[in-house]
Amino acid sequence: MKILVTDGMDKTALAQLKADGHEVVEQFYEPDALGEALQGFDAVVVRSKTKVRAAHIDEAKKGSLKLIIRGGVGVDNIDVKYAEECGMTVKNTPKASSQSVAELAMAHMFACSRYVSIAGHTMREGKWEKKSYGKGVELFGKTLGIIGFGRIGQSLGRMAKAMGMDVVAFDIFHIPGIEEEMGMRYVEMDELLAVSDFISLHTPSIDGKPLINEENIAKMKDGVVFVNTSRGNNVDEAALLAALNSGKIRGAGLDVFVEEPSANAELYSHPNVSCTPHIGAATMEAQKRIGAEIVEIIRNF
Repeated sequence: MKILVTDGMDKTALAQLKADGHEVVEQFYEPDALGEALQGFDAVVVRSKTKVRAAHIDEAKKGSLKLIIRGGVGVDNIDVKYAEECGMTVKNTPKASSQSVAELAMAHMFACSRYVSIAGHTMREGKWEKKSYGKGVELFGKTLGIIGFGRIGQSLGRMAKAMGMDVVAFDIFHIPGIEEEMGMRYVEMDELLAVSDFISLHTPSIDGKPLINEENIAKMKDGVVFVNTSRGNNVDEAALLAALNSGKIRGAGLDVFVEEPSANAELYSHPNVSCTPHIGAATMEAQKRIGAEIVEIIRNF
């Protein structure tokens, strides 16, 4: 096949595809040029930056595109239903990056509880603010609420249990036996918001509507730490910022934003925000696993 890779891919996996006899082109296309470009390929591999929308699919139908692969967990940057209605197959790599994203969520929990980000920043400004940042909290003994208990949520839950945290989870799907296996319990959303000292969000984007909004923030404990490594539009950024300013939310760990790159400087510059530029799956190990999974998908296809 002729395969377009728009957002980069592990070099070993690229070499394997070429060794399998495929022609692989690595090139990013701006949205207004993507649809026409897709006409010349049988398959396209994207990550987060490239969005494959209905208009692109309409253009691609004029050519031979039959396989769209998202190197990552979510597929909300692809109009999946429309692509499938047009006879195209859409795949993703849900297993490959779970551990990496979960570890980043845990890192943000540590950063928010112990002021790691802002304390380090002030030191680089020549300050020694030991008293200002000497009121951290421990994770041990605290309750972690995980919203969305798929592979990433489960990985985070196992790490949290090892840290001595209690874990509760909300998910529309309940996995049989996992409560006994992990020593956690499923709860309804309102209970999770009320009892959790830390909350980590791991759901796909749901109709572009924020799950964490003013109403749900009001139901949270005072002084909660909130982490989002899922999708930026799952959070009402204005409501989050207001809660940070009031102290309702002690700290927020954010890897994703409504707009990327984020233009919300007031949010990402907030002293109680630990922020990263959408790097949840950006580990060497995860990229190798993602690449290997993409190769397997293409071979099976």
